[in-house]
Amino acid sequence: MTRHAVLLIVALALVAGALPAQEREPVPGAELLKTLPRSTYDPAGRRDPFKNLLAGKDVKDKAAAGSIPQLTIDDTTLVGIVKAKQKLTAIVSGPQGFPFFIKPGDRFADGYVLSINESQVVFRKTNERGIPLMRPKDIIKEINPEER
Repeated sequence: MTRHAVLLIVALALVAGALPAQEREPVPGAELLKTLPRSTYDPAGRRDPFKNLLAGKDVKDKAAAGSIPQLTIDDTTLVGIVKAKQKLTAIVSGPQGFPFFIKPGDRFADGYVLSINESQVVFRKTNERGIPLMRPKDIIKEINPEER
């Protein structure tokens, strides 16, 4: 069956290539478009509004994926822990009250999330106000038993 299909396709390609291409009729007004002068933009000292402002520059996102660099561990409040697809995700809120969903390995301004279990989140603090710590500190934030 595939042999017949291949032969049919080859035969159709040969027949299509053997037929002369149809000539197109000229579009009315095509000659008029060719004779019109090409328009240009003269900025006259002003910035070109059509110029790409980011051309030739590498744009890097300040926050890498999986990080909350502007938030410190001390500023977070543990709101809850959710288990979905056998993975634990913690919900923390910052000083403004906005929720953030964090998982192990997510970075903060002064450390990262070491682990998450059913009732607590362990943060590893690696620096204090921008100065690296000699020995990292583990900070444990727990959910109150009545809130579980």
